[in-house]
Amino acid sequence: MKFRIDNLQYCNWSRQIFEINREAKLDAVHVTIVYHEDYDELVLEIKKWEKLFEENSDLILSGKNFKDIDKAQRENKTAIFFGFQNCSPIEDDIDLVEKVHELGCRFMQLTYNNQSLLATGCYEKIDSGVTNFGRETIKEMNRVGIVVDMSHSAEKSTFDAIEISEKPIAITHANPSFWHPAKRNKSNDLLKTLSQSGGMLGLSLYPHHLKNNTDCTLQSFCEMTARTAEIMNVKSIGIGSDLCLEQPDSVVEWMRNGTWSKSKNYGEGSKNRPGFPKQPGWFKDARGFENLEKGLMKIGFSEDETNGILGNNWFNFYKNI
Repeated sequence: MKFRIDNLQYCNWSRQIFEINREAKLDAVHVTIVYHEDYDELVLEIKKWEKLFEENSDLILSGKNFKDIDKAQRENKTAIFFGFQNCSPIEDDIDLVEKVHELGCRFMQLTYNNQSLLATGCYEKIDSGVTNFGRETIKEMNRVGIVVDMSHSAEKSTFDAIEISEKPIAITHANPSFWHPAKRNKSNDLLKTLSQSGGMLGLSLYPHHLKNNTDCTLQSFCEMTARTAEIMNVKSIGIGSDLCLEQPDSVVEWMRNGTWSKSKNYGEGSKNRPGFPKQPGWFKDARGFENLEKGLMKIGFSEDETNGILGNNWFNFYKNI
C-alpha cells in the first residue's frame, strides 16, 4: 500500500483546503485544534469540527486509528486526526486525559515553547525536565491511547518523555538542528534516541524551521533528509509540514503568547516579523508532496523509502501504537 500522510497542519480550515489535500492525495492529516484553549474551549472547537465533517463528508472523515486511514484511502477521502500543541485542555486534572481522548484527541504536546504543568518548553532558559504531573499524564496518555508529542519541548524534557513513556513518542513537526539551528529543531543525540525507542520524527516545511527560510531549496531539504536517515532509521522519518494555510497574521500572536503574556514575544526566529512567513515555492501547500517525492528519489532514496517518508512510516506508527 502507498499512503500519503501529513502529520501536522494548522490551517484556517475550509472546503478549499480539504480539496487541496485531496488533490495532494493525502490519506490522513493530523490537525492542530488547540494551542492554549482550556477544556471548555476545546469542546467548542470540537463542535466546529462536527460541522466541518458534516458539510464536507465527501472529502474528509474523522480519524480515530489506523483503520480510518485505510478507509479514507478506499473512499477517496482524508482522515482527520485531532491533536493539541499544548496540554492546556487537561488543565490540572488527570481525569481530563481520558475525556479529551473520548473527544478524539490522538496527539498532545506536553508543552508549547514554555514551561507547562507537565514539562519544559524549548524557549525556557532552564530545562527542568518532565514534572511529577507530567509523569502521571504520560502514563495516562499511554493507557488511553494519546501519543506524546514533544515538538516544542526542550531537550531534557524530551529525553525524559522517551524514557518515561511505555509507548513510542513522536516529534510531529521539527527538523534536525545540524541543518538549521532553530530552538525548535532537534539534536543528533535526541533524534538517535527517538529512533531507537521506536519514535517518529515529522520533518517540517515551516520556513522558520528551514535552512534559508522561505528560500530553502528542495535539494537542500532532501539532502537534509538523507543525512537525517544516517542518524536515525529511515523508517522513523515522516512529514509534519506545519502548514498554516489561510491563517490571518494575527493568529501568530495568539500562537506565541496565548493568554500568558502582553508582550509581542513572537519567537521562532520571527522577532519583528510577526506575520506568517511565505512558504517555499516548491511546497506552497500539500500538493508539494509531489515535489518531495521527486526530490527524495533524485537524492537516492528508493521507492519504498520515499513512500515510507511520505506516509507509510506514519501509517505503521499509528498501527503499532
